[in-house]
Parts: sequence; structure tokens; C-alpha cells
Amino acid sequence: MDEHMDVAPTASDSVLDHVPMRNEDGEIRHEFVEEIARAIEAGDSAALRACVAELHEADLGDLIGALEPDDRVRLVELTGRDFDFSALNEVDETVREEILEELPPETVAEGVRELESDDAVELLETLDAEEQEEILEKLPLKERVALERSLLYPENSAGRRMQTEFIAVPQDFTVGQAIDYMRETPDLPDRFYEIYVVDKDQHWQGAVPLDVLLRTRRPVALTELTDEDRRRVSVLEDQEEVARMFGKYNLVAAPVLDTQDRLVGVITVDDVVDVIEEEADEDLKALGGVTSDEELSDTVLTIARGRFNWLLVNLATAFLASSVLGLFEGQLEKMVALAVLAPIVASQGGNAATQTMTVAVRALATRELGSSNAWRVVLREALVGLVNGLAFAVITGIAAVAWFKIPGLGIVIGLAIICNLVAGALGGILIPMALERVRADPAVASGTFVTTVTDVVGFFSFLGIATLWFGLK
Repeated sequence: MDEHMDVAPTASDSVLDHVPMRNEDGEIRHEFVEEIARAIEAGDSAALRACVAELHEADLGDLIGALEPDDRVRLVELTGRDFDFSALNEVDETVREEILEELPPETVAEGVRELESDDAVELLETLDAEEQEEILEKLPLKERVALERSLLYPENSAGRRMQTEFIAVPQDFTVGQAIDYMRETPDLPDRFYEIYVVDKDQHWQGAVPLDVLLRTRRPVALTELTDEDRRRVSVLEDQEEVARMFGKYNLVAAPVLDTQDRLVGVITVDDVVDVIEEEADEDLKALGGVTSDEELSDTVLTIARGRFNWLLVNLATAFLASSVLGLFEGQLEKMVALAVLAPIVASQGGNAATQTMTVAVRALATRELGSSNAWRVVLREALVGLVNGLAFAVITGIAAVAWFKIPGLGIVIGLAIICNLVAGALGGILIPMALERVRADPAVASGTFVTTVTDVVGFFSFLGIATLWFGLK
């Protein structure tokens, strides 16, 4: 360890002055975590406060995740008002729940008050109703009502993602009045990109971008600048649809309206980035048969229980595929080469199906694949399977003949490879489309069904063709 790392921080500086937080690869340094742990053990509140004040919420979240469980709560307690509670939204849900459960409701309520409404909702929504109520009742009435209203909206809806801090001005304002209003109002959002025009009942009238506002002379009426066709979202709209709209129309912010067209919030691009990451993470886990809420910080028992059900489904489908081999038990006994080569046929089909399925699931999620182009894409994938099937039929056939010195075996496995790669391509796209049609999540269920199809078709086609070709019974 470098000499400068051994210097203990004083009350006037932070650990960051002596130990860099991250190494050259951007990973959090073990020495830094150790220094923080020692400061926590010593109860050095001043040094911890100085350090926490310098850290971005994302970095503070990484530090919390790297600390031992007992040190995490102590860090919050020792840093007091200097602790940024938005950092708890940067850690695993399991870690966040553990910390919030250990802290007094008064401490959590004080931290929540300092957050923007969307961050506060994200923090509270992981708790059960009783814990939420215990914290909410410690808040001032106005803030409590706003948070309770947001928590009532469906999970994964725009109402849950929006922040209720925005700038709304009357429709009879001039540019000058709008600018003066922003200068004189103390509680403006930390960041905003446009102001919104409403009537006396808070009904949406339109939006005025800040760049347009600041380029216009003061006497001009806001109605002349108002964009009434500005894209907006409903509080009940799914967050994935909102993210898709942001990406399609290159939005930075979007107003959120309730069912009576009243302006109730705004969604900004930083919220949308979080949504995109969450949805991608959920889809990736689903493709592997892992529950969307599994975290690295979960216990062994929690993870095992979450994965058990899907593994049980996989076991059942595996027995189904193996039963095909049982139908050809006599043929396998007469020609050992069939038992050796059968898994190759099934494996090639499974890999080809997984490639197609991955593209299909992603296309369905992004709405690139729909009824307008479905059959064209299905035909394309079938032709891809046929082309690759022909290529690998030649390669596998030559390898099989060279291995077992049985000329006909090359033709048999070649035909089976073609059948299974075409079947895998069709299964890889048709099964996700069918699941989407019945409103099931294609990412969750496709893998097992597609693998079963390629195993069954692979074994049956190879052993069936071999039985006919060699006259086995």
C-alpha cells in the first residue's frame, strides 16, 4: 500500500483526499472501502460527512454495496443530514430494504423530504404498505398526499415514474411574467427543459421550451409560443411504452396527464434511461429462466427458491425429449453411432433456435416485429435455417463418415441437420409470436419450449431417417 494511504483523515478532510475511490478500471478500491470501514468503526462522523458530501449518489451507492451489512446502517446514522438518500436507489433492492428496515422512520422520512418525488416514490415502493404508512405519516401533509397519490398508480406506470415538481403557468401570461415567476419561485425543480401552460383548473394547454422562451421578447404572449401538440403521456401508460416514445421522438422530457387531462407531473430522460436498463435486465434474466427481482445480494435460499420452479419445468420437458430416444431403443442398440451423433443434431438445432429466438424476442419488445411484417420475417428465418442447414449438413456428414466409416451415415445426419435447423428457426420465431399473442411474456417462456421442439425434432428426425435408411427395427 502506498504511504499516503496510511495517513488517517482529519475532521477537516475526507478519505478521498488520501485514498482514491476507484482504480484505473473504474472499480471501487478495496483500500478505500477499508478506510471507510475503519472510520465507521471509530465513529468518525466528521471524516465520513466530508467524504459523503463529495460523492455522487451513484458512487455512494457503490460504496454502500461494498460495505459489510452492519456498516451500511452505521454510515447513514453517522453522516446524518449529509447522507443523500437517493443513493439507496442505486443499490440492490435487498440491500435497500435491509437498510430502511433498520433505520428509524423519522430518519427515513427526513431523508425522503430531501428527494425529488420520483426518487422518493422509487425508495418507498419497495417497502410493504405498513412500513410506507409509518414513514409517510412523518411527512408534512402536502408532501405526504403527493407521494401517496403517486404510490396509488399501477406499478411500472408513468404515474410511478413521474416527478411532481414542474413549472406550470397560466395561459394568459406573457414571456416576461413567466421569466419573473421562475426567478421569484423558490422551489423550482433542480433541472427542467420546458415550462407548461395550464388553465385555471390545471388542464393541459401546451408546452414552451426554455430555448424558445429565452429568445423571445418579454411582452409576447405565451399563447403565441405554446406547442399544443407536444407529445405527452398518461399516468396509466406503461413505462416501457414511455421509454419507446422517448427513443423514437428524441425527447428530453414529457408532461404527464391524468385521466381528466390535468397536468400532474413530468418524466425526464434520466428516468427513461433507468427504465430501459430495468427492462433490458428483466428480459435478459427471463431468457435465462431467472426471476426479475433476483439480485446479487440475495441469500442462497432465496435464489435457489426463485430458480427452482423453472428448473422443474425444464426437467419435465427434458423427459419429454428423452422419451423420443426410448422409441428407438432397439435401433440405438444395433448402431452405437446413432447414440453418439444424436446429441449433435439436437444441439445444432437448439443453438440455431436460440439465435432466432433472441432476435424475435427483442423485435417483439421494440415493436419492430408485428402483424404487418410477421410472415415475411418468418419466411426469412426459415430460409436462413435452410441455408445454414445445407452448409452444416455437408460439414457434419463428412465428419460422421470420417469418424465411423459408414457412408450412409453422412446422408442421414445431413438430412436430420437440415430438418432440425429449419425447425429451430421456425420454433425460434413462431413460439415467441404465439406467446405474445396470448399476452404471455415471450422472454420468460420461449427458451424452454423452443429447446424442447429442437430436441424432439432433432432426435426424431435423425433416428427416424436412420431407421428407414438402414432398415433398422
